[in-house]
Amino acid sequence: MSTQTATTGRTGIANTTPKRLVAGAAGGFVGSLLMGVLMQTLNPGTMQMGIPAMYGFEGPAPTIGWAFHQYHGVVLGVGYVLGVENVRSLRQSARRLGGAVGLGVGYGVATTALPVFVMPLWLSTMGFGGAPPFPNLAIPGTLISAAMHVVYAVPVALAHYVAAGDAS
Repeated sequence: MSTQTATTGRTGIANTTPKRLVAGAAGGFVGSLLMGVLMQTLNPGTMQMGIPAMYGFEGPAPTIGWAFHQYHGVVLGVGYVLGVENVRSLRQSARRLGGAVGLGVGYGVATTALPVFVMPLWLSTMGFGGAPPFPNLAIPGTLISAAMHVVYAVPVALAHYVAAGDAS
């Protein structure tokens, strides 16, 4: 007679190891640096004026913009890890290199909703005169933003992939 051990799939934060959360935060920090360099080059007003204005600071304030941009990147990196660790099909994809890159691209495109929908409303609420229209679907700006968010999110996904232990 054989003995079988049943395994249960845990979900929630208990399913997410600290190592993976730290990897998401680190990936978010690195991805935000890469994206920030692009943003500073292609659209410096966002980093110097827009992001500080979201928190009530008058610009130009590039140091404040960078600090909050990095904070956003770390928080969204942890959010990525919590998301993929708690949806079985995403968790399985995130543990394969190709799947991780694909999820990173998808997460980058998804996070483009922040400057399209959230940022215009937030800046308008803060009384920022340079707030973009809602929704902020300017072309080519939205496409450039999507590309920059992909540059951000792929390092997040790769950091999680490595931390999940399936990198070879």
